[in-house]
Amino acid sequence: MQTNTKIAPIMRDFYLRDANTVAPELLGKLLVHNSSQGVTSGIIVEVESYIGPHDKGAHSYLNKRTKRTEIQFGLGGYAYIYAIYGMHLCFNVVVNICDKPEVVLIRALEPVDGIELMRQRRNIVDRVELCNGPGKLCKSMGITIEHYGYDLCKSELYIEPLQHIDKTDIMVSPRINIDYADECKDYLWRYFIKDNPYISRVAGRYKKQQKVMEK
Repeated sequence: MQTNTKIAPIMRDFYLRDANTVAPELLGKLLVHNSSQGVTSGIIVEVESYIGPHDKGAHSYLNKRTKRTEIQFGLGGYAYIYAIYGMHLCFNVVVNICDKPEVVLIRALEPVDGIELMRQRRNIVDRVELCNGPGKLCKSMGITIEHYGYDLCKSELYIEPLQHIDKTDIMVSPRINIDYADECKDYLWRYFIKDNPYISRVAGRYKKQQKVMEK
């Protein structure tokens, strides 16, 4: 699927809600990056919520306010980007109102526009492998640490409406790779589109705990 008609970015009010409301509603929407190299986009198929200050998996746990987490304490609708393992970037959407530090991690996309550019950036051909993980999608989409704090309601890096995903087609499971978070590691705050081939690869123990999102 190629998208040819530009649709206006989602506006601020959408993001000014709690993470577990926004996260499942992001599924089916289109993440777009208009870069100097060209346009790339992908359908959001997998996300995770992180809710400070009581979430031990969140960087803002206990209201920890640092140079890295500062953007989380402002209004929703901005990009929170950080590096893991010193090499891979993760793209998050800041949500909720000021002084309620919450984010939604975008874990996987189904590529739509700019697939050849994505392949060049990743040096791979397999379309499924282009964006099926947080670090992969950042590289494919040309998202860099320079986008930290970027306003997602503007016209370079933004999210626009595309598809409505019914709750019966949304699965939930524990979040990935946060075993350090004690009881919080078991929260069912990972949301993804049922049977979508573009979600990230996960260990079998996560698959055993998957269930359809409750109505």
